Parts: sequence; C-alpha cells; structure tokens
Amino acid sequence: MNKGKGSVIDKDERVRIRKQLFQDIQRAVVKVGTGVLTKSHGLNLEIITGLAGQISWLMDRGCEVILISSGAIGSGVKKVGLKEKPREIPEKQAAAAVGQPSLMLAYEQAFERYDRQVAQILLTRDDLCNRKRYLNARNTLNVLLNWGILPIVNENDTVVVDELKFGDNDNLSAMITHLMDAQILVNLTDIDGLYDKDPQKHPEARLVPLVSKIDRALERAARDAPGALGTGGMQSKVQTAKKVITSGIPMIIAGGLRPDILKDLFMGKDLGTLFLPRGQRMACRKCWIAFTLAEKGVIRVDRGAAKAICENGKSLLPIGIVGVEGDFREGAMVSCADPAGVVFAKGLVNYRASDIRKVMGLRTSEIEKRLGYKYYDEVIHRDNLVMTLDTMEEAACP
Repeated sequence: MNKGKGSVIDKDERVRIRKQLFQDIQRAVVKVGTGVLTKSHGLNLEIITGLAGQISWLMDRGCEVILISSGAIGSGVKKVGLKEKPREIPEKQAAAAVGQPSLMLAYEQAFERYDRQVAQILLTRDDLCNRKRYLNARNTLNVLLNWGILPIVNENDTVVVDELKFGDNDNLSAMITHLMDAQILVNLTDIDGLYDKDPQKHPEARLVPLVSKIDRALERAARDAPGALGTGGMQSKVQTAKKVITSGIPMIIAGGLRPDILKDLFMGKDLGTLFLPRGQRMACRKCWIAFTLAEKGVIRVDRGAAKAICENGKSLLPIGIVGVEGDFREGAMVSCADPAGVVFAKGLVNYRASDIRKVMGLRTSEIEKRLGYKYYDEVIHRDNLVMTLDTMEEAACP
C-alpha cells in the first residue's frame, strides 16, 4: 500500500515536519470520539478532566480551540441502562436528550479547575447549509473565542432527521474546521491512528505515521469498523481527512486515551497519523460550497468543458454540457462529471435543472431565445466553482 511520505521519510524528518507544522498554530479544531469519552459505566471523567487540562494548556499558549465532542448518545445509553446503542432515530434522540446535560456538566466541572468557561453549540446540517445561518454560527463562535470561552460543538441529535444529519461528528469536524478557518484538525479516537491493516484482526498491522496522498489502496485499508457506541469508523475519519487536506489544512488521527496526547502532538512528537495538506488554503466560501452543502444533482460535461475548467479556470457554459441528473433549483450545489463519469468540480448553478436541459449544448447567445429570458451567460460561474483536487488527477482533464 502507498503510505505516502510515511513510507520513505524517517522518524527524525517526520518530527521536524511536525514541529514546523505546529509552531504557528493559532486556531485548532479538536474532535473527540465516543470511544474516548465513555466507558462501561458511563462518561470517562478521568479522560474528560485530562482533556480539560490539555486544552487549557493550549489556550494558555495562545491557541484558540473549538472542541467537537461526541458522547451524548453514549452517555444517555449508559445513564438509562440500555445494553447497546439504539437503532431507531427516536430512541437515539431520546438517549441524546438524556446524555447531553451530563456530558456538558462533566465538561463544565472539568474546565472550572482551570478557570475556563465552556459554551454548548448544537447544530444540524441545515444550520450550515443555509448561508445566513452559516455566517451567524461563525460569528457566534468567533465571539466565544474572543471572550476566551471554549465552544463545545455537537450535532443536535435530539431534533435532527436523516436529511439534516451530518452523518457523524467526523464529518461535522471537517465542516467546523472550514467554517472557522482553523489551521489544523486533531481527531482523537480509541485507536492510535491509521493502520495498514485492521489491528484487531491482524496482529502484524503497522501504524501509518504520515500520509501525503489518500489513494484507493489507503482507503481500502481504512476498515469501517465503528465501536459499539460510536457512529464513525476509520473509513469515516479518512474521508474527513480527504476533505480537510484537499482544502489545504492538515489533520491528525491519534489515540485520545493516551495521557497528554494533545500536549505531545503540539510539541511535535511522532504520534498518530499525520495527513499532510495538498495545495494552498482554500477560501472559506469555496470550502462551504465543496464540503458543506448537500449535492442536489450532477452535470455531465464534454472533454472540452472539462479541460477549460481544469486547466484554465473557466466558468461552465451551456455549450459544454451533455447531460443533467437530478431535479434542482437555481442556487443548488451540483457536481460536474467528465466524460468518464469522474467528478472533478462542484459549484452553484445559476439555472434550475429543467432549464439547463433545455439550453445544454447551446451557445450563450441562444439562451434567451430558448428560455425566454437570460440572467447569466454561465450555468456555473467560476467564482462559484470549486475543483475537487483529489479526483482531478484521475479525471479525463488532459
């Protein structure tokens, strides 16, 4: 399996890379999974207290931290006395309603030891897909950080429905990293990092310390094996890493049960799996388009249009469109696929699906004659178009 740079760079060089990476971090997102925060009889208060000390240490050093915390459903399951995590949504929501107050109380008491205040932020995907509410959430989080208060973010499990779910808190952590222009995402789990094989099934499995490219072989190695109370396995974490590094932000998967793990990571120690960023930082609005909005359809383009977008940064015009999938309105986020069916870009459309079908293959000068109106020359303007870098290399763009 291609392990990226981790397969050719020795430990000393990896430590140098890490120390250089962490020395200027001023804002970090830390995500902690259910497997770290809970144990057989409920919340793992020892771990929560340790996290409070480490995060307070980071804040004392001038680093702003946003904490993405799982554990509400897991806490509720233990508190109610259920033998396993519920499968039905109403039961999950009820467990979250029971567990969330206990989780926040544990955090509040833990951070009081360090004279730190915490704030609870509960979100649904709809809160971040709506541009106005997205900006309001960012403003609120920025105010809390300016006040020196730790925001603790979780999905609003009690009211969320399937179409509004983030999927899991791994995905939510990527969205918050983009929302807040964080410089790194640290994902703390009950496994020490990404292994080349499932360590529970293969004792010879080895930790992958450094990843410079997420290829198909690496994705196959990330077996999706969630714990009894969690919702996101290693596959979910690798997909999160893919979104984060594509936007130019590094991510680390590390063992949250290890004492002082955050301190060690920020001191540059070679622990866990570091995913190196690819390319330059992506603008916050482009991250919102590419990684937060739900896809509403697919526009298929010819080779010429793919080349114009990939190589020359052009807008998508009707003449290059050969097919439209889905029923969406203007302003929706859609994917752009090349002749081989590979998605290479995402963007916001200026026309609804039915109108794009009417004008596809036409020149811009013919739009008004076909539709009876023309608001834009472009189906997707380049300012609203984002390249998905990981797939671009595999696309049919010359």
